[in-house]
Amino acid sequence: MGSKEYVKAGVDLEAGYEVVRRIKKHTKNTNRIGVMGGIGSFGGLFDLSILNYKEPVLVSGTDGVGTKLKIAFQMNKHDTIGIDAVAMCVNDVLAQGAEPLFFLDYVAVGKNYPALVEQIVKGVSDGCVLANSALIGGETAEMPGLYQDGEYDIAGFSVGVVEKSEILDGSKVKEGDVLIGLLSSGVHSNGFSLVRKIVSDNNLDLKENYCFTKPLGEVLLTPTRIYVKPVLKAIKTKKVHSVMHVTGGGFDENLVRGIKDGQGILINEGTWPIHPIFPFLEGYGKINHREMYNVFNMGIGMVLVTSKEDSLEIIKLLEENGEKAYVIGEVTNQEGVTIK
Repeated sequence: MGSKEYVKAGVDLEAGYEVVRRIKKHTKNTNRIGVMGGIGSFGGLFDLSILNYKEPVLVSGTDGVGTKLKIAFQMNKHDTIGIDAVAMCVNDVLAQGAEPLFFLDYVAVGKNYPALVEQIVKGVSDGCVLANSALIGGETAEMPGLYQDGEYDIAGFSVGVVEKSEILDGSKVKEGDVLIGLLSSGVHSNGFSLVRKIVSDNNLDLKENYCFTKPLGEVLLTPTRIYVKPVLKAIKTKKVHSVMHVTGGGFDENLVRGIKDGQGILINEGTWPIHPIFPFLEGYGKINHREMYNVFNMGIGMVLVTSKEDSLEIIKLLEENGEKAYVIGEVTNQEGVTIK
């Protein structure tokens, strides 16, 4: 029985128990080789020895989805935000060349509505399936007074593994290597404080279609693309020199993280189709075009660096595995990011 005094303080233990019952069926969908035990223990267990790595290095990442949550609240749509939480973590782990193994989520709510939490965690489960990453634990915290009733926050934590000799750290990148860009699904999960300002300043209606085939709010809530399965196949060719996840800071901050000191990036604009959400935001926000690349992914969610000779093979492999890939630029000896 839940504590009546705790209920008076705003925390419903029975609702917490119901959440655990509801989410168990979703976590089962994420099982993969290495998982030990199930949800409900004090800690999640994973057997690394079964994976046959010779010199395994663990790579971890943690992240949230920022103020994209505010759009979810306004649209009352909560079944995809969990995919974003997974994507932000596993795509970062992937950028080091690692295979994501398992994931833990943290959901903090003002009031525990089990059906709402189930929607959020179903999204997490869906993301984990896309990433072949097991959901082995998590936490739902009910914190009245800290979060508004009906509002919540979500964060995630991912652990992956890579052979020590195969870590991607930019050391193999050479001048003249080409950049292969993979299309994003939209804004992903970065830049939403600016997005929300543009929406507010222009009194835009999230339920209006504008130039899109569905309401603006749904376009903005399109979940972050998870690139794990196709990019791991490309990495296994041992012809990928570096991988960059284009997140907060756009092209300027993220592309230089995957190259060596003294090197730079030249991007040829027009070599890929820019998602229509970006010119829409640029126009309404009256944002300098070059500044857009400093905030948003501009239609490219992940970048692989390879030699010019191997680029066609890598593009073919990526496209056979469901990605749309384009040569978008090259590595130079001029530091920084140049958009041509």
